[in-house]
Amino acid sequence: MLSVRDLDVSYGDAQALDRVSFEVDEGSIVAIVGANGAGKTSLIRTIAGMIRPSHGSITFRGAEIAGWPSHRVCNLGIGQVAEGRQIFPTLTVGENLDMGALLPRARDKRATQLDRVFAMFPILEERLKQTAGTLSGGEQQMLAIGRCLMGQPDLVMFDEPSLGLAPAIVHEVLRTIRDLNREGLTCVVVEQNVAMSLKLADRAYVLENGRITLTGTGEELLADDRVRQAYLGM
Repeated sequence: MLSVRDLDVSYGDAQALDRVSFEVDEGSIVAIVGANGAGKTSLIRTIAGMIRPSHGSITFRGAEIAGWPSHRVCNLGIGQVAEGRQIFPTLTVGENLDMGALLPRARDKRATQLDRVFAMFPILEERLKQTAGTLSGGEQQMLAIGRCLMGQPDLVMFDEPSLGLAPAIVHEVLRTIRDLNREGLTCVVVEQNVAMSLKLADRAYVLENGRITLTGTGEELLADDRVRQAYLGM
């Protein structure tokens, strides 16, 4: 569904991604794990069209999209739940959800998607007219996911979905990602929480200093001594 080949990204003289390659099969959950500063967010933003790569290929369902503007990438069916939620804090919950449905691909099915979001997150319907900035961290994450779903994506990239959340809320977010995947949504999860991500993933990649250093199933990487020593403290 998504194929990244030999991707390079630089900020001036600093190289953020160095020949990164990975694949995402349709209907799967793929985890990209690594420490803070490994290049994970740069990778997500490059796929999303927010950063132009200096080299490499990004194909989505056979279409070469490297360098496309972000609005074209979104309308093709790639959604993003950004690090830190990135909701519009001065708008209401309802207005935030409406922003997600502005894509041409999503306009005709706004009502259907809204019902789906409310079924998944009933609290958002209760808070529909509440200013988004007054929501709790967990509720804001639900809103960020709901807003993304309003755009009718086929693949969603979750950038640090557990960041800043209480453990109980983290488990709720993970359950949501698993449920969405079971409904047919393809998911890419980018996380510092390595154990959590690997337990969730069908396939996983370790990103270190801008390079993919390990790959395998989630179970294989959980059992890998290098991963256990470097990220799990074992």
